[in-house]
Amino acid sequence: MALDERLMEILVCPTCRSSLDHKERRHVLVCAGCGLQFPVRDGIPVMLVDEAKPSR
Repeated sequence: MALDERLMEILVCPTCRSSLDHKERRHVLVCAGCGLQFPVRDGIPVMLVDEAKPSR
């Protein structure tokens, strides 16, 4: 499920404030700066640092 373009324009990483890249197949948003991966559940980004995982 694609996220709204307007939402993607305003979302940033809560840790380093960098932009995010939506990986639809993996259902995550990946930070371009620090590499944290934030889950997308039922089309809703979960932007909590406690829910984030480091990139592989």
